[in-house]
Order: sequence, then structure tokens, then C-alpha cells
Amino acid sequence: MKIRSGGSDDIPLILGMLDGAVEWLAAGGRTGQWGSEPWSGRPRAVARVGEIVAEGTPWVAEIDGEPAGTMTLTPGPGPYIAPAGEPEVYVHLLVTDRRFAGRGVGAALLEHAVAEARRQDISLLRVDCYAGDDGRLLAYYLAQGFGLVERFTANGDWPGALLARRI
Repeated sequence: MKIRSGGSDDIPLILGMLDGAVEWLAAGGRTGQWGSEPWSGRPRAVARVGEIVAEGTPWVAEIDGEPAGTMTLTPGPGPYIAPAGEPEVYVHLLVTDRRFAGRGVGAALLEHAVAEARRQDISLLRVDCYAGDDGRLLAYYLAQGFGLVERFTANGDWPGALLARRI
């Protein structure tokens, strides 16, 4: 697996992976996280991806030259999370192409985030995630070495969790 830095040219790739995740989640009846409409079909979601990419650096994991997953690292959270009050690296839009599920793509991207934080001499890595339904996503981040900081509700009804990992 190779992890490369990306840029605004990767926005269609990121949206495609997010669309694939929505399709997979919806097929399993799990629409609480991102609904059932593709990200690329929602102008506000497309704009938000563009903002996140502009604020940070997208990273793309490739297996045999094929994009397998992506995340974008920024120096802070989105508008619904308070800043940490110290330098941080924030993980956004972590998603794996379902064709590569079970191959450690997400874990490799998160370890790359740790390496980037170290490279920047930053000791705090944070991420937020959907914390509803069966809690599988929250459990995933806990298994990746993050600790639960707090639970929150965004947009009036979206159950989330803020997690942090000290480097």
C-alpha cells in the first residue's frame, strides 16, 4: 500500500468514495450516518468537501495503483466541534473504497495521520464520527487507539462522538 498526498484534483475521487460508502451503508439499512443520497448529489456536501480539502491536505491510499481509501488532515475541526486550544491534526473524511474492505486501509491512513502529526511536532490527533445505530464506527476508532472525549448532537439529530489520540 502506498499513501500519497493529494489536492483539489482529488475531490471527485473523494466524493466517489463517499458515494460508495453511502450506497453500502444504505444497502444495509444504515442511513443515520450520511442518509441515502450520494454526497456528489448534494451541493452543500460537495461544497463542504471542497472546503475541507482547501483547509488541509488530502491523502490517498493506493493498492496496486488503485485508490483504496482517503482522508484529509486539517489543523482543526469542523464548525460543530470546538477547537482543542492547542495545536492539533484533525482527521476528516476518512473513507475506504468497499472493494478494499478488510485490507487495513483505514488503519494505514490513521497511522499515516499519526506520522504526519509527529512530523509537524504536534501531539494531539482528533477525529469525530457518527455514534448512532450499532456504534460500530465509534468502536472502530477506539480500537485504533483513540479515546472518547465526548458525545455530541449535531444538526439537531445527528449523534456524534469526538475522539482524541495523544502522540
